[in-house]
Amino acid sequence: MTHLLLIEDNDEIRENTAEILELAGYKVSTAPNGKIGVELALKEKPDLIICDIMMPVLDGYGVLHLVNRNPELKTIPFIFLTAKTERSDFRKGMEMGADDYITKPFSDIELLNAVESRLKKVNLLAKKYTSDAEGLQLMISDFGGPNSLQQLAEGRHINHYKKKQAIYTEGNHPGRLYYIQKGKVKTYKINDLGKELTVGLFNEGDFFGYNALLEETVYKESAEAIEEAEIAVIPREEFENLLRYHWDATQKFIKLLAKNVTERETQLLGLAYNSLRKRVADALLVLQQKYQTQQKENFSIHIAREDLANIAGTATESLIRTLSDFKNENLVEIKNGHITIINQKKLAAMLN
Repeated sequence: MTHLLLIEDNDEIRENTAEILELAGYKVSTAPNGKIGVELALKEKPDLIICDIMMPVLDGYGVLHLVNRNPELKTIPFIFLTAKTERSDFRKGMEMGADDYITKPFSDIELLNAVESRLKKVNLLAKKYTSDAEGLQLMISDFGGPNSLQQLAEGRHINHYKKKQAIYTEGNHPGRLYYIQKGKVKTYKINDLGKELTVGLFNEGDFFGYNALLEETVYKESAEAIEEAEIAVIPREEFENLLRYHWDATQKFIKLLAKNVTERETQLLGLAYNSLRKRVADALLVLQQKYQTQQKENFSIHIAREDLANIAGTATESLIRTLSDFKNENLVEIKNGHITIINQKKLAAMLN
């Protein structure tokens, strides 16, 4: 049960407010002044604190100051409950770190909405998201509404790309967010010797090209259609406006970017130290994880051998020889250009 701490010196207001919260299903602890309130907070570690400002012994600003100084309490949402409505009082509380204000007199709905909103935000901040396009979409959905990114994509100009056609190029400045309505896209980097490495794979319903937008830098990779694709383009300004009004979502995106760096490091470590056979096996499993739309017994994909080699970080000739070995070992089946995984467990368990 969600535990709330109510700090209020007025007996009638404290009792009535606690009753409303308890009827809504919350466990409520109460304190008649700030000093007792801080002691209860340290002892019980509530999920949210509601605190009056004008109180004897220790006022609300003092409570907030002590809460923010304590590592065990500073992440607890804090709502001020006050009759003071001057702009300077609101500004002082928010600058000190208060999450919200409820002004007396207030209705039951105003109180419960404020509490639910703060608790929801805490839950979102604690939620873990994958560092890929799916994680981005889920995050924006949580913070901006269930169809926020989809609504951005609706009614947009659709660009049509042929197989192997460039979408954007490393070093250019980003001007838009991309949404795949049809087809598959890869992002890749090319070294000084002209060798290519695939660093990202995207499918229908995915957004891509957002890293450079969030970092406010140039593209660190290039993007290309793996097959014929239809892609909606969303102006940078509209994507930024969506994030501007959801700062918590922006913080999450920053964390995602950091996680992307970790995953790239893991990929590079595998390319540096894994055997050719394991790199090819891992590349096939990455494709399965990304593009398998149904839980069929065997995953099958038609992909250019050059593209698969770039995912595995090897030469096309070496890839073809390894696929032939996998076929002879009954790990995969190759027919009419399609590669079908027939023994996923052995591919996943392949040693260096």
